[in-house]
Amino acid sequence: MALVQPASRRPADSSVLPTASSTPAAGETGIDALVGLVAGDMERVNALILSRTGSDVQMIPEVANHLIGSGGKRLRPMLTLAAAGHFGYGGDGHVRLAASVEFMHTATLLHDDVVDESDLRRGKPAARMVWGNQASVLVGDFLLGQAFKMMVEVGSLTALDILSDAAAVIAEGEVLQLSAAKHVDTTEETYTEVIRAKTAALFKAAAEVGPVVAGRDGEERRAFADFGLALGYAFQLVDDALDYGGSSAALGKRVGDDFREGKVTLPVILAYGAGDDAERAFWKRAIETGGGADADLARALDLLDRHGAIAATLARAEAHGAAAKAALARLGPSTYRDALAAVVDFTVARSH
Repeated sequence: MALVQPASRRPADSSVLPTASSTPAAGETGIDALVGLVAGDMERVNALILSRTGSDVQMIPEVANHLIGSGGKRLRPMLTLAAAGHFGYGGDGHVRLAASVEFMHTATLLHDDVVDESDLRRGKPAARMVWGNQASVLVGDFLLGQAFKMMVEVGSLTALDILSDAAAVIAEGEVLQLSAAKHVDTTEETYTEVIRAKTAALFKAAAEVGPVVAGRDGEERRAFADFGLALGYAFQLVDDALDYGGSSAALGKRVGDDFREGKVTLPVILAYGAGDDAERAFWKRAIETGGGADADLARALDLLDRHGAIAATLARAEAHGAAAKAALARLGPSTYRDALAAVVDFTVARSH
């Protein structure tokens, strides 16, 4: 079966999809070794993505490729490719599963921006700002449908089970986050469950289907699942810390957007728990009203620094990074395993 069947419907614009380079550029980051290893497979993934975003309904490829072509490291699909590559897999199932993972991720971003009323995504106007909320939701649904079609084409019920379960868990996480929004007394346990579901679950699934499509099970599959889960935790914890201490260019959104949207992330939970009555009253008012004033954000940053909330959040990220590396150590040696270990370092080091 050909990997990419000719699309009779409106094709997407091939110029919007960046192609991974097998030759790391000057100033490479810890992710470049992985990019180089999976470059050939990523070209196939990109071709498949272009094929599956085609539609006679012109708005579908326009909205989809507004986000798909706006950058992003494509880390999640690369995990699938690398996990399969570690076992020397030579088929094309991992390409279809990697494209499915990317479509799932893109769909959640389109939906998230509607729920969060976000203006920016990856440094560009969010799709909902250009085409509206309805189009963003419906195109996200289209991408999910295409993702499941590709999963079925692989012919692995186990892989389908892993990714479909992840899709349900992600939705649960988004609803849990919505229910916790603007509740400053949210516990760290609830926060951890939110990021497990909305972020770590897809990292876990992306890594776990690699050994599955390569015909591996047991400890090897569990090691990759544990690696993906821990990496996902670390990734989200660093993101939540960077919202208060990063740059707009690095984040692809405004610094402090989580604060303005009333999201209760770990830095806020820790600062609130360590604060006095006056500080807690500030957090309660600012989070419940959206913290739109610059003075509120400045005060929040001061309190986070005073109580070491950012440092504590990053320390937890580093602990999850260590767990991810420990999971990789349960696998046999390979260049793919080494590249994935470098990705862990890169993920945690984004905060430095």
